[in-house]
Amino acid sequence: MATHATPSTSLDAPGSIRAGEELNVAAVDAWLKQQVPTLEGSPTVTQFSGGASNWTYRLKYPNRDLILRRPPAGTKAKSAHDMSREFRVQKALKPTYPWVPEMVGLCQDPAIIGADFYVMERIEGIIPRANMPRGMNLSPAETRKLCLNVVDRLLELHAVDAQAVGLSSLGKGAGYPRRQVEGWSDRYEKARTWNVPSFKYVRAWLKDHIPDDVATCVIHNDWRFDNVVLDPGDPTHVIGVLDWEMATLGDPLMDLGSALAYWVQTDDDFFMRATRRQPTHVPGMLRRQEVVDYYLQRSGLKPANWTFYEVFGIFRLAGIIQQIYYRYHHKQTRNPAFKNFWSLVTYFDWRCKRLIRKGGR
Repeated sequence: MATHATPSTSLDAPGSIRAGEELNVAAVDAWLKQQVPTLEGSPTVTQFSGGASNWTYRLKYPNRDLILRRPPAGTKAKSAHDMSREFRVQKALKPTYPWVPEMVGLCQDPAIIGADFYVMERIEGIIPRANMPRGMNLSPAETRKLCLNVVDRLLELHAVDAQAVGLSSLGKGAGYPRRQVEGWSDRYEKARTWNVPSFKYVRAWLKDHIPDDVATCVIHNDWRFDNVVLDPGDPTHVIGVLDWEMATLGDPLMDLGSALAYWVQTDDDFFMRATRRQPTHVPGMLRRQEVVDYYLQRSGLKPANWTFYEVFGIFRLAGIIQQIYYRYHHKQTRNPAFKNFWSLVTYFDWRCKRLIRKGGR
């Protein structure tokens, strides 16, 4: 029998507020009580360490447990941290897709904290990160059940009727694979530094093999284990899906390919294992090919060339990492964790070429 973690060892918990990221609690509290008159007392405010993009705070009231999301200070382009869009997507999805948090309110009045923000209900549970939480010892059979449940939640998202839930205007329609290949190719060029490969061959191959959309649906665009919340009483059960910042309308297989770029298995080489940020290596987890086979069998989709989606996912991840490294290279950040990101980008170029040559794994 597996040992399930207790809340004290595994629940995702916030910590103290980082210097320079303090919240105007009085202003937020006054605004919130206009939206929710039943709120009692003053909130205890803490901050989650994750979420390098948007800042995330917990507002613990005596009778309500809430989460506030806002963009980082100094954000100029609203499109990069569009709180109203993220709020709207989740509010629209909630009645049909119950794993989205309950939205409480959206504030677009700069007089409150100087930026748009939204508040939602907190989903209390376990968030698996690079490793399973301490004390959460699932058997291989339970781990497999968890893995299938995570893939099932993605399948269920892709089955949502975007028009019926009011999200038909979320994306740009057909042509999503082409827009993604061209967009990430352009972003990589702009972020390239002298010490990383050009990806010329990979980008040309992707451009030459762009498929038609297999479907157009709501996609998450950042599907990882650390964006799901697990039931503390049964950690094989998903009770929440978080981080909808990049959700849009697009091709579901592009979503799956991007998700698999993060899917590291035990027999991967050293460099691939160095990128692992979710527990897909533990006994019982599906291998990448098993995930693809399961997804395609359940969805009924039949890609002409699965390799395209897998190569795109790796190239997109290389672009994300290079954009971060570009900031370090040009001394816009001094975080030492980014120092050797150039070597990962070089590795991903090799991995893409290997996938192309082998037609997949």
